[in-house]
Amino acid sequence: MDIRRTFGGNMRRFRLAAGLSQEAVAERMSVDRAHVSSMERGQQNVTLLTLWAASEALGIRPALLLEEEAASS
Repeated sequence: MDIRRTFGGNMRRFRLAAGLSQEAVAERMSVDRAHVSSMERGQQNVTLLTLWAASEALGIRPALLLEEEAASS
C-alpha cells in the first residue's frame, strides 16, 4: 500500500462526488491547483495540516482520505 496513492485517489473521488474542480478545492485550501493535482496523483507527502485542509475543503472527516477500502471502490 502506498498511502500517498490511497490519499490521492480518495481525494479525487470525494472531489468529483462533490462536483468540485481541482481549482475550487485549491482555492478552499489556499494552495495552487497544481498542488492539488500532485496530491491526487500520489506525488505529495502531505502533512497533517494539509490532510485537515483537504478534508475541510471536501466537507468530510480526515480519516476518510486514508481509508484503503474507499480508494479501491
